[in-house]
Amino acid sequence: MKVIQTSKSPAAIGPYSQGFVCGNLVFTSGQIPLVPETGEMAGETITAQTEQVIKNLAAVLEAGGSSLSRVVKTTCFLADMNDFAAFNEVYGKYFSGKPARSTIAVRQLPKDALVEIEAAAEAD
Repeated sequence: MKVIQTSKSPAAIGPYSQGFVCGNLVFTSGQIPLVPETGEMAGETITAQTEQVIKNLAAVLEAGGSSLSRVVKTTCFLADMNDFAAFNEVYGKYFSGKPARSTIAVRQLPKDALVEIEAAAEAD
């Protein structure tokens, strides 16, 4: 196993890593819409936050020898299921391969984020 660590995605805000490479698979921790350079939340809309989450996710995957195009499963957490359509529109731009997915409404996310995504992907 290899721990993934990259400055292109926000540092973990708790006792966990950004991700792991295990064999030919990459597992990411959930990514929230923090801008890596500032630690600030990226925008107040589901659209802006989803864009940042996917940028953060892509950075962790790249550091682990993978990419968004190699994702086989995502788990998506939304603070408000009323944001589902707008979230899906952004998500669909980046995950054209249509990986398996679960989308769950949660009561609250870290730092009051509107969205969080974790992924499993094939590695090189």
